[in-house]
Amino acid sequence: MGKFDKYKIDLKGMQEDSCKFEFVLDNLFFANIDSPEIQKGKVNVILVVKKTSRAFELNFQTDGIVWVPCDRCLEDIEQLISSTDKLLVKFGHEYAEEGDNLIIIPEEEGEINVAWFMYEFIALALPMKHVHAPGKCNKTMSSKLNKHLRTTPDDETENDFVSEDEAELMNEEIETPVDPRWDELKKILDNN
Repeated sequence: MGKFDKYKIDLKGMQEDSCKFEFVLDNLFFANIDSPEIQKGKVNVILVVKKTSRAFELNFQTDGIVWVPCDRCLEDIEQLISSTDKLLVKFGHEYAEEGDNLIIIPEEEGEINVAWFMYEFIALALPMKHVHAPGKCNKTMSSKLNKHLRTTPDDETENDFVSEDEAELMNEEIETPVDPRWDELKKILDNN
């Protein structure tokens, strides 16, 4: 039995018009998926499969918590996940993904493994930025980041982390003197 065999849905052998499946995705699931973004979590997925005349409609309701690295300090941060997603599955000659949510599977196989789709739905439900609340980042890492953001040697900041906007403002305030040779070169360009 493979790592993801329990996530296979036998569509060809489906007797009823609608079936419900429940999955608990734990740390082992995320370790087996082997993706760097999410390494641990506890997520409940309810999958309802409806058979229609032309296709199978797979409706996923995903709720839980995952831990992802903080973009600032690289320590794990807890992210709540809640999403509703849909896949349409049709039988065909060979496997294909058409459009955003249409999957063609070989009719002779008649089954689909939903493990990777569940992972993708979780990853898409994550916010773009993963950062701790102000003051919650790793203090050691924050102090190292602040050292590299200083604009002058005597610039001491007490903040946990300087935001991008503040760093941009600090960089704009510093005016470096222009080398006078550039002014002379500009005069040459202006004469032409």
